[in-house]
Amino acid sequence: MINKKTHCWGLSIILLLLVVFNFSCTDNGKKQFEADSPKNGTIHISVDETFKPVIEEQLKVYHAAFPNTDIKVEYKPEADCFRDLKEDSTRMVIVAKGLSKPEAEYYKSFLSFYPSFQIVAYDAVAVILNIDNPDSTYTVDKLKDILTGKKDIIAVMDGNNATSTVRFLNDSVMHKLPFGKNVVSAGGSEKVIDYVAKNKNAIGFVGLSWIGNTYEPKQQELLKHVKLALVECKTCEEKDMFAKPSQATITYMQYPLARPLYYILKENYAGLGTGFINFMELERGQLIFRRSCLAPAKMNFIKRTTKIKEEE
Repeated sequence: MINKKTHCWGLSIILLLLVVFNFSCTDNGKKQFEADSPKNGTIHISVDETFKPVIEEQLKVYHAAFPNTDIKVEYKPEADCFRDLKEDSTRMVIVAKGLSKPEAEYYKSFLSFYPSFQIVAYDAVAVILNIDNPDSTYTVDKLKDILTGKKDIIAVMDGNNATSTVRFLNDSVMHKLPFGKNVVSAGGSEKVIDYVAKNKNAIGFVGLSWIGNTYEPKQQELLKHVKLALVECKTCEEKDMFAKPSQATITYMQYPLARPLYYILKENYAGLGTGFINFMELERGQLIFRRSCLAPAKMNFIKRTTKIKEEE
């Protein structure tokens, strides 16, 4: 026979254990689903490899400003970035194109909201040559002849048809014609530069942030072995004008191989992804793009000359 007092104690212990268990589950749940913020948390992003140098600078400054954040980045071809965007683990991608209306609808179908995307800067596909190559100027038609194999010159790309550089050249220069057998993949932007530096007659195509930042010591050293080609200006009023890729020629649309740098963000609250986007769109982030010799898309930095009258 069970003692009434013992029975009451037993019920009290069971109720206490249930309360503790419930509190523990609730506490763990809060920790598990606690949202990140612009100043705290961890997210994963995928970035087009062609933008690696400038995005590395953006992340370095952001992490220094907000030490409790951890934006884990993977650099890969553009097509792989878009595949990652379908995964729950990838919060954002940085690529060279935005979303079409059907693509935006596709992501909304399983996210229940539209991903946000905007241009934050303008980059360019730089045409690079060996420093000893006597050639230095190219019309767009001449580039087309090289890429389609009409001219027997080795053209070196950063990858196969999965990269943004290959896609851009195919769309803008070749107009969907097939590449010639003379077009080879080096397997990354750094390897393109290395190949051209060692082969006098080769021509390479890389993102400008890999070779256009004259403030960066490593790129200064690279420019002792490769040089930037001048490409025909299609918008210039004067004929036979050629331009190197630079911040100025991108801004004034003189360099014909300019392209946008987009972010695509899967976040419908003010989280870490939003914080990093705001950073890149505001002054510090735009100045980093500018210092990397890209053209900022969100801020115009105007250089004014002033005269100061000194008192006698």
